[in-house]
Amino acid sequence: MANGHGEKLTRKMEQAITALLSEPTVEAAAARVEISHRTLKRWLVNAAFAAAFAAARRQVLEAAVVKLVGVTGEAVDTLAANLGADRPGDQIRAAVAILEHAYRGVEVLDLEARLSALEQAHRARRRAAQ
Repeated sequence: MANGHGEKLTRKMEQAITALLSEPTVEAAAARVEISHRTLKRWLVNAAFAAAFAAARRQVLEAAVVKLVGVTGEAVDTLAANLGADRPGDQIRAAVAILEHAYRGVEVLDLEARLSALEQAHRARRRAAQ
């Protein structure tokens, strides 16, 4: 298999990406897909595999941020409802965590989009200069 971008991944590679997203370690992901740890480590440095894995991680992050943003209104309502409560600690901590993670997630996704646009513009300028 070559190291170029745009090449089709094998079924095992696609399964490995799914396993990497759900297992706690590379070793556990390799075991789940029934491949050696060395094979999976080698795939992780393959450009096409690494790009596909990064894209899959980004999709998971985007889905999580969408869910967090979707419950921010409820989190704010919880904070407002507990303004006068004697011991609303757990609810307030959960609401604050949701708001903080939603904010950070949106910020990370925005930064990633800006960085990607800058990288594309830089590549375009380099091609034009050649």
